[in-house]
Amino acid sequence: MTTYFADVIVPLPLPKLFTYRIPLGMEHEARPLMRVVVPFGRKKLYAGLIAKVHSTPPAAYQAKYIEQVLDETPIINEVNFKLWKWISEYYMCPMGSVMNVALPSGFKISSETKITRHPELDEIKSSINDKEYLILEALESQTHLSLDEISDVLQQKTILPTVNAMINKKLLITGEDMKLRFKPKMVPYVRLTKAYRSEQKLNEILNALSVAPKQMEALMHYLKISGWHTQNKVEVRKQILNEVLQKSKSAIKALVDKQVFEIYEREEGRLNPFVIDTELKLKLTEQQNTAIGKIIDFWSEHKPVLLHGVTSSGKTEVYIELIKACIKEGKQALFLVPEIALTTQLVNRLKAHFGEQMGVYHSRFNDNERVETWNAIIGVNKYSKFKLIVGARSSLFLPFDNLGLIIVDEEQENSFKQFDPEPRYHARDLAIVAASISKANIVMGTATPSYESYDNALKEKYGLVEMKQRFGDREMPKIEISDLKKAHAHKAMHGSFSPELYQEIKQALERKEQIILFRNRRGFAPRAQCTTCGWTTDCKNCDISLTFHKFRKEMVCHYCGFHVPFPKSCGQCGSATVNLQGQGTEKIEEEISELFPHARVARMDLETTRQKHSYQKLISDFEDRQIDILVGTQMLSKGLDFDNVSLVGIISADSILHYPDFRAYERAYSLMEQVAGRAGRKNKKGRVIIQSFDSDNPILKKVQQHDYTGVFQEQLKHREQFYYPPYSRLIQITLKHKDPQFLRIAAQHFGKYLKPTFKENMLGPEAPTIARIRNWYIEHLLLKIPANQTNKSIKRLIREAIDHFKSQKEFNGVRIILDVDPQ
Repeated sequence: MTTYFADVIVPLPLPKLFTYRIPLGMEHEARPLMRVVVPFGRKKLYAGLIAKVHSTPPAAYQAKYIEQVLDETPIINEVNFKLWKWISEYYMCPMGSVMNVALPSGFKISSETKITRHPELDEIKSSINDKEYLILEALESQTHLSLDEISDVLQQKTILPTVNAMINKKLLITGEDMKLRFKPKMVPYVRLTKAYRSEQKLNEILNALSVAPKQMEALMHYLKISGWHTQNKVEVRKQILNEVLQKSKSAIKALVDKQVFEIYEREEGRLNPFVIDTELKLKLTEQQNTAIGKIIDFWSEHKPVLLHGVTSSGKTEVYIELIKACIKEGKQALFLVPEIALTTQLVNRLKAHFGEQMGVYHSRFNDNERVETWNAIIGVNKYSKFKLIVGARSSLFLPFDNLGLIIVDEEQENSFKQFDPEPRYHARDLAIVAASISKANIVMGTATPSYESYDNALKEKYGLVEMKQRFGDREMPKIEISDLKKAHAHKAMHGSFSPELYQEIKQALERKEQIILFRNRRGFAPRAQCTTCGWTTDCKNCDISLTFHKFRKEMVCHYCGFHVPFPKSCGQCGSATVNLQGQGTEKIEEEISELFPHARVARMDLETTRQKHSYQKLISDFEDRQIDILVGTQMLSKGLDFDNVSLVGIISADSILHYPDFRAYERAYSLMEQVAGRAGRKNKKGRVIIQSFDSDNPILKKVQQHDYTGVFQEQLKHREQFYYPPYSRLIQITLKHKDPQFLRIAAQHFGKYLKPTFKENMLGPEAPTIARIRNWYIEHLLLKIPANQTNKSIKRLIREAIDHFKSQKEFNGVRIILDVDPQ
């Protein structure tokens, strides 16, 4: 009889797959791309994924057995698996890391340590201490305890020394208890038992209940709610019946005891389907119809398409028509957005066209909801299959079986890049690969294309479709630059607001119009500083100053979360002259509320949008004109459409412009152009005030003129001169260690291995601007690779360098992180 083995992806960052033996009788159950429970390491269980089934045993080790098959059908398809393999190769990371990011957490299992009495322990020994006695006594009444349960028994958190001592004394043994994270939602229902579903029996019980008025009331309500006499239904949600009966809930139990009612549970989905209230029919402009025609023409040439449309040009309507055509062909569509905030307004617009065919997928949904969306994509169990998904970058991993269209909105956005954990993929680039593997069409839309995408379009690798007019021939907003040097010199500032911005806010409020104020820094103030000696409140774990959050009354590190109360005196000289420097969104919110006390002010940043529906409430309130002034960070800058916004204020352009990165001007232009696009959206020419100490900066002049092409051409000259993308591809290698001197030596040693190959195209090793995060010191090497050169040989060399480095024991404690195409 043939013995079968399975190569399994274990959800750990390990460089290879592991081979397990398939037990007899499980051969037909254990198939590729299904989850299995496998032991790995010391008594640990994981939910792995079968990559391949074969009959060749591993040569280097004795194969362990698969413990359990978790799925009846494959959880991903071959297209997904091809994408996983491409990610692993291109972004230089293990398949286990890809699996960890790709699958929702609800599909994983947790392996919890369970503690049981040692089988050779007959009776509790007299030599044990009080803590040991309490644990053994608890195990008299139940077979095993978790570590958390032992903590409760002892009423203390530190329990491992006691548990380990008891294991050494052979009082206890440990094992692993497996738990599935996904739990279906079970809802209790009430229905008549079969004995009482005839009219005769029902009349008999009604007559019998004449002496029990509460039970009679419960039964009558049940018959009414269930539609027994009109629709012949037999079941009602128990919760609904309880709500109607209120104080007579015990009557339901009495009827259950009499075997008139029975209560049972039914699995229900957590996803609330979207309903089409009134289906909207789009009336497209000539520009939109022309754009759709050109996009389809480029697709016939099998090209990705870049849709370059100015803000408010009507790109969303173009997307909707393309999605409708895709669904009409029986295919699925994916609409990628860079920010969760963008899904709120977008979903409201799309649900009028697609209703229950549409689902939403992003990190604000819990594990169970994401599993149900996953199941709805593949149409398992009772879930209806979604035809359209709107989501953030993780939705690229959903198991579409007939993907026909991918839309990448705001394709230039840095939020499409995954930073931690690995794989550090870029969703736009991954979408292009996914479309190719799926044989799907793809369109990337934006008002400010990334230079890589625009360069590809000019080289005709992508189709380029332009929409240069705003919808309804609305005018682009008028942009003014406010010179902060002059305003401060004349002492004309109103807090953080120049006289020009202050007057514009005042006039907009008088006209009952709305205002957006943009400051790309959260918190109240970026640092606290002693005016006597210059001391600042710095993070103890990172090389960065702490940000003051007034609501929390704390100084907070935005990198590691370290926080301390605001200092009453200087930590160096003892002086009481510790003042706040700079401003964040909290301070802007406070100042504007003081300057205009009758205005309704709200703030949109990470602190105010942590909860699941907080984005939706803020955006809905602003749409409904319950908010006059909305202060916010980058999440305000794109894709949102408010018809009463006449003024946008950019509080500080300098923090955007003067950033130490070769992409700084590209991003500064994009961000300011996108923010400016929120002004004057409907029948009004908006105004934008950009405040800056560097008012003559050439980028600000280009923003005033809405001259994307001019900025692109100017910046490309510098990119070519210094050999940066799109003229090269980048790989960043980061080394980390807790000792800065040792790290410096290690980084220099590592760099020597690569220097002969890359020569002047290797920058570093050098410490970044923030050289320590979470007490790990950092060194970077940046490799520049010709854009037209295959990366395989280069990546092989990097792998060899890493293996050579790790083979030297003195460098064991150094962490190495690879980032392909860093942003």
